[in-house]
Amino acid sequence: MTTSYKTMVVKIGSSTVVGTDGKVNRSFIGGLADQAAALRKLGWRLVVVSSGAIACGYPVLGFDRKPVGDLPSLQACASAGQCIISSAYDEEFHARDLLTSLVLLTRHDTARRTSYLHARDALLRLVELGVVPVVNENDTVTVDEIKFGDNDTLAALVSCLVSADLCVTLSDIDGLYTANPHEDPTAEFVPVVHKIDAKIIASAGDSSTSVGTGGMITKIRASRILMTAGIQSVICSGEEPDALVRLARGESVGTLFDPPAERLDIAPRKLWIALGDKAHGSVTVDDGAAKALVSRGSSLLAVGIREVDGQFAEGDVLDVCDPSGMVVARGIAEADSDVLELAAGRRQDQIASNRLLANLAEKPAIHRDNLIVFA
Repeated sequence: MTTSYKTMVVKIGSSTVVGTDGKVNRSFIGGLADQAAALRKLGWRLVVVSSGAIACGYPVLGFDRKPVGDLPSLQACASAGQCIISSAYDEEFHARDLLTSLVLLTRHDTARRTSYLHARDALLRLVELGVVPVVNENDTVTVDEIKFGDNDTLAALVSCLVSADLCVTLSDIDGLYTANPHEDPTAEFVPVVHKIDAKIIASAGDSSTSVGTGGMITKIRASRILMTAGIQSVICSGEEPDALVRLARGESVGTLFDPPAERLDIAPRKLWIALGDKAHGSVTVDDGAAKALVSRGSSLLAVGIREVDGQFAEGDVLDVCDPSGMVVARGIAEADSDVLELAAGRRQDQIASNRLLANLAEKPAIHRDNLIVFA
């Protein structure tokens, strides 16, 4: 569908939207609303992925700190805090003649292809109608089995759902460095990234705040998925003046993750495989299989598998790791974990002669049509 506007997704961390006193940073949200209005004049629509519900919920419920490990209390904090956060967005954006909506998601809403598409259609319609959706994980009902785990991953998912032109993460750091700048004074700023490799992943440090759940590593992983989807992304400081408007005008702000040109036409179903559901297990492959997947887009055969990790069933999503342990692809398993363990390292003729593995004789461990290779 061709539209007359571009779409920007902005992810806002807890430490940016909620102060250390547990109160919503109304000044920041007001500034964000000003930018949303300016973006509208530049031909952009905005989608907000906002953390902060638990962070501003626990003080009003009488906790002196986030009740880590107490799931019912965390859910209660999320419920109370979400009302506070939503009211702040509604009031500040309404003052600029902008309408917001609240969209709460869990993995349960996206793990199935049909519900994933329903979420996509709802978000696209909201954006088309000129609404600014404010998206968050539904922490009030979420348990570990259906959690995204961090809003960096959620922002990448939302960007794919709305076919965003740009995803911006407003953080407590101004971009990517060669090492953690809080610990290493020789760390150098990285303005542009064209490929996320093991070295870049290794340079990512942990979160420097007590209110967030993600760190630089989750932002890097999310940016890698966005690069795979052909979507540009930026990590920059939440204190950077008018960062969103400046980016819309083409200025350089923070670290830009620029996807390769060949990543501009990825099938929507493969993006769902990458983001819709969490990985239920993983397989580690040898060098030859890894090169075949990455360079030639081949299916994964059992003969290339060296190790199977986790309990999963046929049809579950798996991570595919190279010998170094780096995730190079994600795909849908053609067999249960115990079957793949027996088949690992075997040629197709050996599999065919084994009556326990007969069902896998005529198909790969993961078919190329159900496999997405990360950029």
